[in-house]
Order: sequence, then structure tokens, then C-alpha cells
Amino acid sequence: MSRKRKDLSKDGDTANRSEDKQIGSVTLTDVARLAGVGTTTVSRAINQPDQVAPKTLEKVNQAITLTGYVPNLIAGALASRKSHLVAAFIPSIANTVYAETIRYFSRTLRNSGYQVLLGETDYQEEQEESLVRTILSRRPDGIFFIGINHTQACRRQLLVANIPVVETWDMTTTPLDLIVGFSHEAVGKTTADFLLQKGIREFASIWALDSRAQLRRKNFLETLNNHGIDTSLVFDVETPTNFGQGREGLKHLLAAGFKGGAVVCSSDTIAHGVLAEALSQGFRIPEDLAVVGFGDQSFSAFTNPPLTTVRFDRKRIGQCAAEVLLARINGEKVPEPVIDVGFEIIERMTT
Repeated sequence: MSRKRKDLSKDGDTANRSEDKQIGSVTLTDVARLAGVGTTTVSRAINQPDQVAPKTLEKVNQAITLTGYVPNLIAGALASRKSHLVAAFIPSIANTVYAETIRYFSRTLRNSGYQVLLGETDYQEEQEESLVRTILSRRPDGIFFIGINHTQACRRQLLVANIPVVETWDMTTTPLDLIVGFSHEAVGKTTADFLLQKGIREFASIWALDSRAQLRRKNFLETLNNHGIDTSLVFDVETPTNFGQGREGLKHLLAAGFKGGAVVCSSDTIAHGVLAEALSQGFRIPEDLAVVGFGDQSFSAFTNPPLTTVRFDRKRIGQCAAEVLLARINGEKVPEPVIDVGFEIIERMTT
């Protein structure tokens, strides 16, 4: 008898008995009675559906649908040590450039039975630390970050938690665990080299005040300085970026003495605003003013004129991040914990 009770506990029956004590709510017993099976079979159908006969599984699922039963997944997680929950932290839900990565990350995880809980850090490491502390109490099976910059307290929490972590959109040889991204330093240098090869010698730039944009800015300006180019015409804007910042940024740069050449922007959204303002002031694009963005957003090929920008594979980042995180969750060896997806300059009519 004791062995039988132990086996039932493995199927989550212990947790489910506590659910049956909830007065006025649909219980596991109700579902079992309607489906004509035992509570252990219902528990197995929920937690290990591949181990249930198809016809039985169909009956259980129909009973769940009819009753509106919601399994106590937290209780089940205590028994199985898996929550089937992954937390994803992004800088801003207002910045659509992150949406495609999250979409494919979530889709890949859902196909493996995991759900994603989204948290917004607002580009603040302290906010991220608070969110991580909160989500760790929910026992996620893994954590996804956009970015590699975290507070020391956040790093300690993650190390103590000892759960798989994947960082994205950046590149480092010393990730917390796994990383899928590209080098923003290389983007900055490559963008400068691309424009210098076109013979442009007058530059201005507009940069968001987030860590990745500032890395691109640093290497972009250093490359220009190494060629004896004046880099004083710089305008910084708050995150998340928007169209209006591009228009206002170009106005500021023109007032500061910029007369033409090239304007490099830390996002396509800013670059779109620059284009609109430049055309309203009579600049010819690209004869008088070349414009380069970053991100290759969906509208970038359809601006007037189409925007030259930096493209990186947001879809691949999301899919790869999910795949390596799932491998780590399942105890599998990840042969390449550092994955560089690279980037490319997409030249269109603004250069």
C-alpha cells in the first residue's frame, strides 16, 4: 500500500488532493468522474500526456473543456521540480524592434510545452534586479534576457538559483550561461568604414542612451577619429526612441553647424524622423545628406527614400535562444554556449 501511495504522489496526486479541498471550484475528481477514469489518469494526462492512450487522453481533454478545470501547475511543479515556465526580460514593450525575437522565442518554447512570462525592465538594471527576485520565487525553469548588463545583486541571485540563463542581442566571451547575439562594437566600426569608403567626411549622429547604442556610438566615433574626422556633432535621446526624436535631432544638429554629409542613427525610427525633417528642409537624399539607421524594421524598405540600415536576424536570435535554453533545461550538453549570429549593412537609397 505504501508503494502505491508513493507512485501516486509522483503523478502529482498529492498536490491534486489539496485542490479537491477547494469548495466551490472544479476539482480533479470532478474531471475524473466526467471522463470515467481515475484521478491518477487525469493527472498523468495533464503532466505526461505522451504516456496516456490517445482515446483516454481525448476523453480527459473533453472533460477539462466541459468543466473549465484549471490545473494547479504551481503545486504540480513542487512535485515534478519543473514549472514549465520561462521568464523573459526585455527593455521595453514600446520598442517594437524586440517583438520578433520574443515572438519566435515564445513560439519555439510553446512547441515544447513551455509558457513565457514577460517582464519589462525599462532599460533600468535595478528594475531588472527587482523583477528577477520576484520571478525566482515562482521557480521558472529558465530565464531569457535582452542584454548582458546586470547588477551584482542580480548576478548573485541567478548564480544561487542555478537555473539556465540565456542572454541575447549582445556578445561577450563570458556570459552568465548562454548567449545568442552579435557585436555592437563591430556594428559601430563597420558603419563608419562603410561611409568612409563612400568618401564622406562630414558626420553627425543621433544616439539613444541605452548600453548597446552607446557601444555602437563609441566604436563609430573612435573609427572616425582614427581617420581625422570631427565627431563633435552628436545628439543623445532618451529610450525608447521615436520618430519625433529624429526630426528634433536633425534640427539641433543643423543649429549646431551641421551642413550636410551623413547622419548615423541608433535606430530606424530615429532615422525615419531624420529623413522627414531633411526633406522638409530641402535636402536632397543622398546627394546632400546620407542617412543610416539600425535594425532594418518592417517600414525601413518603404521610407522615402528607402533607408540604408544594419540588419541582424531577430528571428534566428529568438529561435536559437529557445533551443539552447531548452537543451540546458533538459540536461543536455550545449556544444556552443556563445552563438554569434552576425549582422550586415543593407544599402538602400539613403546612401
